[in-house]
Amino acid sequence: MKRVLLALALAAPLAALAEGAASDPFTKGDAAAGATKAAVCGACHGVGGNGIINPEWPKLAGQHSAYTAGQLKAFKANERKNPVMYGQAALLAEQDMADLAAYFAAQKPVPGLASKDAVKIAEKLYRAGDAQRGLPACSGCHGPTGAGQPSAQYPRIGGQNAGYSATQLKAYKSGERAAGKHAPIMVAVAAKLTDEEIAALASYVNGLQ
Repeated sequence: MKRVLLALALAAPLAALAEGAASDPFTKGDAAAGATKAAVCGACHGVGGNGIINPEWPKLAGQHSAYTAGQLKAFKANERKNPVMYGQAALLAEQDMADLAAYFAAQKPVPGLASKDAVKIAEKLYRAGDAQRGLPACSGCHGPTGAGQPSAQYPRIGGQNAGYSATQLKAYKSGERAAGKHAPIMVAVAAKLTDEEIAALASYVNGLQ
């Protein structure tokens, strides 16, 4: 009997560890549960969230879980305006959002491709910014490969669809997208970009990997 109790006592921490390993460290979401819930998302965001259906819709694969969960909450609260996503997010409980975010974070993103013309314009802005115009380097927050910073909720933008990135930069520039933790930074940066620079940056980050 003592041996059985000892075995159970030793097994308990291992079980707890296994359970913790299945949870996303940022959202406590369950990727396996999210895989089932993500079936409806594939209609717009593609299998595994790789967004190859429409370049105006974002890739979700590899996106940091805390960022994805935060955006879903913003859509549900109608702080980030999008009629389609509002309708989808309105049906989600907080655990659903955590599970979906964990699932997409675990998926491998498919790399994109930047145009040569875009690189000429965008590379310096992305890597070094423009001090004379008060433009910080994009890499300062999003990293040299566009991988972002999960703990700070700076999103992954490397490989993101160019059409989607351009649309979001224009939304920041116009002030249409002004809600969110880092929105003030993006609004200030995008306001100083020309349409040509926005298009170039969008293509450039699509090729980052």
